[in-house]
Amino acid sequence: MTTAPVDPGSYRDRRSRVLDAGGDVLRVFSPAGWEQWRAVAATAFYQRLVSAKKVVASEEAPIPPEAAAALPAGIAGAVRHARVPFVTYPYEWPFGMLRAAALLQLELLAEALDEGFTLRDASPYNVQWLGSRPTFIDVGSFERRVEGEPWVGYLQFCQLFLYPLLLTAYRDVRFHPWLRGSLEGITPEECRRLLRPRDLLRPGTLFDVSLQARLIERTAANTHSVRGELRGAGFTAAMVAHNVRRLERLLSGLRWERATSAWSDYRQGSHYSEVDLALKRAFVVRAAARRQRRLVWDLGTNTGEHARAVAPHAGLVVAMDRDHLAVDLLFRRLAADGPANVVPLVIDLLDPSPGIGWGLRERRPLFDRGRPDLVIALALVHHLALTGNVPLPDLVDWLADLGADLVVEMVAPDDPMARQLLRNKDSDHSDYTLEAFEAFLARRFAVVEREALASGTRVLYALEARR
Repeated sequence: MTTAPVDPGSYRDRRSRVLDAGGDVLRVFSPAGWEQWRAVAATAFYQRLVSAKKVVASEEAPIPPEAAAALPAGIAGAVRHARVPFVTYPYEWPFGMLRAAALLQLELLAEALDEGFTLRDASPYNVQWLGSRPTFIDVGSFERRVEGEPWVGYLQFCQLFLYPLLLTAYRDVRFHPWLRGSLEGITPEECRRLLRPRDLLRPGTLFDVSLQARLIERTAANTHSVRGELRGAGFTAAMVAHNVRRLERLLSGLRWERATSAWSDYRQGSHYSEVDLALKRAFVVRAAARRQRRLVWDLGTNTGEHARAVAPHAGLVVAMDRDHLAVDLLFRRLAADGPANVVPLVIDLLDPSPGIGWGLRERRPLFDRGRPDLVIALALVHHLALTGNVPLPDLVDWLADLGADLVVEMVAPDDPMARQLLRNKDSDHSDYTLEAFEAFLARRFAVVEREALASGTRVLYALEARR
């Protein structure tokens, strides 16, 4: 008997597993998990959250025969989930996205507490994005609350949500390397060491950081059940709800105040005239509109002007840039004004998200999560080739290997920006020429349209992949 493909990232839950079965996303439950799921699905709060698209839509489904070995206790039932268009991870989100996901987590917990339920997990990996709107996907995390028990996900919430946000808001520390470096997040001890003494007077640091660090130090050698001891302390639902409201106020008040970065004000720079900006936008929209696109990647999106422009012609646009502030500004605009089908991510193409976790498959590499059918790469080639030293033929081959149509911009070596980058290089970039780039393109793509901007130093190409 064949075995259904099991999502490698779902092994942590011993009561349910996620499967990719024939194109459907299924969650199978053990007998105990199925009983909990049926109880949750009958509640008013769950139905409200699904209707508001804050929890993934799910329906009961037949148990696939090949799923029998997915759980050691056996399979008692299955549900079919609505598929997320493109899976993302918290170490790829800007500040505003991580905060929005944290507030959603707290909102779901508050709703569940009102009807006698709770969430046993508090992981941002349980949240995915429908454009700029977060949605909770781990319905198996809901369970009946045990009277007297605290919120067992509190420390996980701090390590994966609160501490990364505090460090960015209070210390201007990028949380992405920390979350990518450990799936468990930032420990209280690590967070305390990274904060300045005066930060300990700011909201959230005394109770949620310092006190938690001391508690962990004190209980490190404890051989008793800490969860059992906390349950014996007699936590009430009202006490847990009070803590949730406190955390909601704390997170709602957090601000990342950095005003500018290398590329967040790029649009206002002197790299393009207004004429060239208009020509560039029209060219990109024209290329995208040749057919409806399922998935578009906008590489080096900056603050997302072109991602937003092509959104009407795509099912989903994933807008990527290495500049955290630029991507955070894009998220704020998307959350306020749309469009609803653009997901902004903090991605360094010279160091993209790898496979990490158990077997290096728990969290998948960026390029294994769904291939685009259109790639937009504007004002990007010269940064990868000149700053990153990526050889032009390797760069073109990488773009071609994505298997998508391509809109790309080439910045000639006599362009002011290219001259500035070359001025600081001691390596030989004599092969960085417009003629060489076009020759490399011709090997892998068919040119649909070519347009030189009025500046004379930048050329746009609309290309079809040779399949």
